[in-house]
Amino acid sequence: MDKVGLVLIGHGSKLPHNRENLEKLADILRKKSRFKIVGVSFMIRDRPKIPEAIESIIKQGVKKIVLIPTFLAHGVHTEQEIPEILGLKREESMLRAQGVEIIYGEPLGSDERIAEIIEEKALRALSQESSEAYIAHDIGTLTTSNKMFETSISIVRQILSDTLEKVPKAHATIIERVVHATANPEFAKLLFISEKAIKAGVDAIRAGASIIVDVKMVKAGINEARLKGFGGRILTYIDDERAINLANHESITRATAAMRLAINEGVDGSIILIGNSPTAAFELANVVKQGLARPALIVATPVGFISAAKSKEAISQLPIPFIIVKGPKGGSAVAVAIFNALLFIAEGETKTSKA
Repeated sequence: MDKVGLVLIGHGSKLPHNRENLEKLADILRKKSRFKIVGVSFMIRDRPKIPEAIESIIKQGVKKIVLIPTFLAHGVHTEQEIPEILGLKREESMLRAQGVEIIYGEPLGSDERIAEIIEEKALRALSQESSEAYIAHDIGTLTTSNKMFETSISIVRQILSDTLEKVPKAHATIIERVVHATANPEFAKLLFISEKAIKAGVDAIRAGASIIVDVKMVKAGINEARLKGFGGRILTYIDDERAINLANHESITRATAAMRLAINEGVDGSIILIGNSPTAAFELANVVKQGLARPALIVATPVGFISAAKSKEAISQLPIPFIIVKGPKGGSAVAVAIFNALLFIAEGETKTSKA
């Protein structure tokens, strides 16, 4: 894409943060290497204006320019003002006459990746307010239980009394926590816990195994302090520069690249939590199937209508203990609830063995 330029369009502000954020985004995109020429532009106040940014890009020898408005949704700016500036409403723009093709893209929209960022920032804000118990109530982590948590669990037990009576106690603990985290009793039917999965997970936790997660949201929900009591640690490679470079070089998803990096560094004996990415689950399944990796336990709960169900089915075919959610439902909160239930069981067994 040496002859393709990318221009980010911002609104502009009298405060410096608007420009700083857009320039940081442009720098991140340059480092990803798919677009080597990346510029910024603004509609009001800040410079360069859109025509100025285009002119600067053209001087670098590009023949095609992609412009992306960094707004969440379409509005007057994106549907009227920017197209008018670009001359897209005219039959023949001046730029096309110069042999430069202009491609005008969509605003950011309601993308799942943006939702993840919002969720992460919300969790961080809660953390700053020292509301550990509130986080536990929302995403299923098992911190100081207090009355609200106990009341919620008692309600779950009443709703699922028939189901919980028919399953082993350890299975019931996981089911309760998942239903509590999702407020959806249907998960009691969708959870599939393989033979020896709970024992494998608890033994790994008590042995101080590494916990490998596919996305930061899973890491955010785990009570790391309690895990460290067993000598364990949480590893995530999704933002690792090596994973980013591998994804760009191989044209694969970053989640796939992150899982490949984790596998290369060693996952034997670990617990792997995949709460979001089907491609990470497929990558792991392929490697385990070849006998090249043997984690102690795999928890797979990707959510979505594209590939999520199939990726979990692929995990269920492996000769490795696993816990999955059948079908398209799932999510990071479910993976967190499952793991923290295992951590709860491991702590209970430790207390019993010391008694």
